[in-house]
Amino acid sequence: MNRTSRRFKGLSQGPEYFHCVSRVVDRRMVLKTDEKEEFIRIMRIYEAFYGVRILSYCIMTNHFHLLLEVPKRPAAENLPSDDALVGKVSAALGDVAGRGLREELKHFRKNGMTDAAEALRERYFARMWDVSSYMQVVKQRFTQWYNRSRKRKRKGTLWEDRFRSVLVAGEGDALKTMAAYIDLNPVRAGIV
Repeated sequence: MNRTSRRFKGLSQGPEYFHCVSRVVDRRMVLKTDEKEEFIRIMRIYEAFYGVRILSYCIMTNHFHLLLEVPKRPAAENLPSDDALVGKVSAALGDVAGRGLREELKHFRKNGMTDAAEALRERYFARMWDVSSYMQVVKQRFTQWYNRSRKRKRKGTLWEDRFRSVLVAGEGDALKTMAAYIDLNPVRAGIV
């Protein structure tokens, strides 16, 4: 978990907002049009699964910025049902993973193994509504896609370090100011 998110996790009553940044190794200019489109696709898939909301983003050729809203984990009675969780897993991880989860939950419920079913659900819920888990999976999945490309045939990490994040105040103009900073990144770089 990122130091910023760990330090402040759970202090606010509402959602938390984070400005997240990550750079490509050696600041190489590798994020071209196709790469940016795939990054956005992956970002959006996991946005739904993790329950975060992307408020603003900018993908440059060697780094990206995201402004994320990370809601609090719902109370136990408001967590997704088994069917809703299976739907989220299917959308993010594929139908095979969704069917596997559905069958495992059905088996546990049918055999009165409520604790096992809840422990299985908790393995998924533990990653949701968490900025660090979201950023980790987006960067990992994009790196896997990028490295598998026939034209690249590369191995290893694509990113310099862990992502950096700054907790942004949710009241006042702080979110607007941060969104403007992110949106104006290409202007400051002289691209537009």
